[in-house]
Amino acid sequence: MGQVKTSLDRASDPLDQLTALVKTRLQRMQYRPRLIEGLIAKTGLDLQVP
Repeated sequence: MGQVKTSLDRASDPLDQLTALVKTRLQRMQYRPRLIEGLIAKTGLDLQVP
């Protein structure tokens, strides 16, 4: 049974790593408002409340 658990743990590692990477990158973006403003401007999204 321990071998099955180990296999399942290994299968979830890439997802855990990706989740951690995305969280880290989003936290960095939080402190760079110009980056977010540029992204919004480039996409043409209008975030003004009507």
